[in-house]
Amino acid sequence: MLVVDGLSKVYGTTHAVDAVSLSIKPGSFVGVIGRSGAGKSTLLRMINRLNDPTNGSITFDGVDVTALKGAELREWRRRCAMIFQQFNLVGRLDVLTNVLMGRLSGAPGWRTMLKLWGDNDKAIALAALEQFDIANLAAQRADQLSGGQQQRVAICRALVQEPDIILADEPIASLDPRNTKIVMDALLRINKHFGITVICNLHSLDLARSYCDSLIGMSAGRVVFQGSPDALTESVARELYGLEAGEVMDQASSEAAMPEGFAAIA
Repeated sequence: MLVVDGLSKVYGTTHAVDAVSLSIKPGSFVGVIGRSGAGKSTLLRMINRLNDPTNGSITFDGVDVTALKGAELREWRRRCAMIFQQFNLVGRLDVLTNVLMGRLSGAPGWRTMLKLWGDNDKAIALAALEQFDIANLAAQRADQLSGGQQQRVAICRALVQEPDIILADEPIASLDPRNTKIVMDALLRINKHFGITVICNLHSLDLARSYCDSLIGMSAGRVVFQGSPDALTESVARELYGLEAGEVMDQASSEAAMPEGFAAIA
């Protein structure tokens, strides 16, 4: 179980994350919702230890993640993979090599520098690409792909790390509706098929309700809601989204009223 206790991140006089405490069960699909600037990205970056917390602790299966250094920290980042809004692929490299980057922690440095990947690593990477119907793009440069294709490559890179947790930071923010569905379906498949815990930052209340087992609502760096999607009331949504709440609630209601499959086609 992942346990966050009193976690804070302060930049000058700004509390980006303010005394957050929560527990996340293994194998769950958790949506972190709220407006831009609510602290969602900072929270995920601290869990991955890309940012160090100012106060508080993170533990996973009894291990104090906030105390890890060196090789132990690198191992944690392997077990807690990160997917970014900007994809973070190396554009000049082919798709297969980008996915193989997820195997770096288990390979000697000299081998990766010379691109001498083992047959087992290549087989795992190709199997991941096949899982998401993009194995045919293995030899193509990453910067020649669409946004949706690039994000699926980034998901494959995370998957080949063989992680316990995947942190997805606004993974569909720059995608159109069709690719949004493809990427969210891919994350859901990873969660259900492999039992990997997924913690996904989302702005869309409708997507959070559709895909997530549980939700964490953040506002001004604090957790103001934690529970099932069904428990997210209109009043809580207004606390989370402020002036944007009406638009968010109207969008969710209108899409919920559409015939099955309509929203995915529109």
